[in-house]
Amino acid sequence: MGRKQNILVVGTGFSGSVIARELANHGYNITIIDQRGHIGGNCYDEMIDGVLVHRYGPHILHTNNSRVIEWLSQYTEWVPYQHKVKAYHKGQYLTLPPNLETQKILGDKLFETLYVPYSKKMWGLPTDKIDSSILNRIKLRNDLNELYFPNDEYQCLPKGGYNKLFGNILNHSNIKIKLNTKFSKEMETEYDFVFNSMAIDEYYDYCHGELPYRSIKFHFTKKSYFDMPTSVVNFTDDGPYTRITKWELFPEHGFGERYTLEEPCDYRDNNYERYYPVKDSEGLNRAIYNKYKDIKNDKVQFIGRCGLYVYIDMDMAISSSLAIVDNFIKEQI
Repeated sequence: MGRKQNILVVGTGFSGSVIARELANHGYNITIIDQRGHIGGNCYDEMIDGVLVHRYGPHILHTNNSRVIEWLSQYTEWVPYQHKVKAYHKGQYLTLPPNLETQKILGDKLFETLYVPYSKKMWGLPTDKIDSSILNRIKLRNDLNELYFPNDEYQCLPKGGYNKLFGNILNHSNIKIKLNTKFSKEMETEYDFVFNSMAIDEYYDYCHGELPYRSIKFHFTKKSYFDMPTSVVNFTDDGPYTRITKWELFPEHGFGERYTLEEPCDYRDNNYERYYPVKDSEGLNRAIYNKYKDIKNDKVQFIGRCGLYVYIDMDMAISSSLAIVDNFIKEQI
């Protein structure tokens, strides 16, 4: 077989954009499409009334993977930023992840205060039905740490914003960008290979059943509920919102009263916007995904959260994409 020269990449988030750029650097001809009207996937940001707002919620790059930072540093400078999050509970601000002070204040009410209501709203399931790995993402601290990512060496934001970063990544003569373009299987005949970040169950017309996702309705407002000590504050009540973000508290994001409230929901209640695969404690959803994964398809490799049905951070998406390109090129030598 000859080299698979003409490549279609579906989705301009980190998974698709990293693959597109790396393949372009190696001489492949890339067309990258996105059904939205912008690049960057869920990391897209924009200036609103002089404030830089992340349209799909706050994204902070944090990692111990030096290869990820080195790769991204080709396309951006960095603004150092150590993220802090508080939970608002009965007039008090409690540190997340729960440190010794938070544990002392809440005592045996810690789990039912910080984990139960948030998880129920976020995942639409009681905590005993959620895979433990999701709950363990926010670990107890046996110190007075106030940082949300205390163990990550690299913590930063791209200087000038994510939209600028993605523009630089995709700025290559071998890359053609098509926005407002929804993928259809008929496109596959025009290309030698496809890297596809769409939902794998949708691609296969739900032949093994529908995979559940959680989505977020983002409410942009100039009103806050309280004077925020940190850029992000979580709610501990049984109301509809999980957290609120104040954008001017991020460095170099401008000045102005701009907030985002996040309201989780089923993806079918939000125009089928899929954000988070649901990892249930019994592994039923993963079993359905595995049936899709086992379908033989020599023309398509699935990537990203929806293609792989995984809940991964940005650095993991980038690292995975770099490895995917490495393997793809090796297979054609």
